[in-house]
Amino acid sequence: MKAMEVQHVSVDFKKEKALNDITITLNGPGVYGMLGRNGAGKTTLLSVMANYLFPTDGAVYIDGEPLFEQKKQTSQVYFCYPKDISAETEKASKLLKRMDRMIPSFDMEVAKKLAKRFNLNLNKRASSYSTGMASMFQVVKGIATRAPITIFDEAYAGMDAPAREIFYEAIQEEQEHHPRLFIISTHYISEVEYLFDHAIILHNGSVLKEGSYEELLSSGFSVTGEASQVDAFTKGLEVLKEKTLGGTKQVVIFKEDADGLKQEAEELGFEIGSLTLQDLFTSLTKEEQQDD
Repeated sequence: MKAMEVQHVSVDFKKEKALNDITITLNGPGVYGMLGRNGAGKTTLLSVMANYLFPTDGAVYIDGEPLFEQKKQTSQVYFCYPKDISAETEKASKLLKRMDRMIPSFDMEVAKKLAKRFNLNLNKRASSYSTGMASMFQVVKGIATRAPITIFDEAYAGMDAPAREIFYEAIQEEQEHHPRLFIISTHYISEVEYLFDHAIILHNGSVLKEGSYEELLSSGFSVTGEASQVDAFTKGLEVLKEKTLGGTKQVVIFKEDADGLKQEAEELGFEIGSLTLQDLFTSLTKEEQQDD
């Protein structure tokens, strides 16, 4: 299965550094979540990984071979992103047929079945699609390419909750029957985190945190109990968030290798809860938020 290595990648836009010395390895098959607030550098990094943007420094490799300017390697990656198709006057079905001719791994039957689940009429001109329908069409193409490395960069923007759930189900089904490396950038973390095998959190152009889904969630937990006792237990610890109701307090603690601390909390009679990826992401990146 394919492995993608991003080695010391930096991207400068005039006086702005969009990415700063990014080094990560993504091993397939698996589903990677690419997370970050607006302006964190997600789209820039994914564009580099898809060979849509050449970095200022660094390189990307697929199975040890350089991605840039290598047609063989570039064909291993499909980049699915919000795209303006208002100028596409041809029927959607014709556009899919063109992809079927151009992309050896493309599966037309998969495309038709997924379009049917979306209730997406492929006999309509693509330019007539609403924003949500255009996003569905992008997802249909991305799933049906069956490219070894498939990237979804907020490609389902404008899709309603039921349509997004169909997309998530399609990812699961693909991983069961035709596993590959999926990279998903999303703001719907709580909806989709159950799909992730790994997550990468970007902040201000750098990797803030990365690891397997289980590793990230095991690095924290919530503690609920009498407020003064909770305060005493958490003194000196990194608290991600807290809330108080009457005399009861709940805090979310972040700590590497937290198993021992969690056992201690249980022995003291505190109520223990699990950390969610949304909790971790929000807390780690709450310092500031920028616009793209």
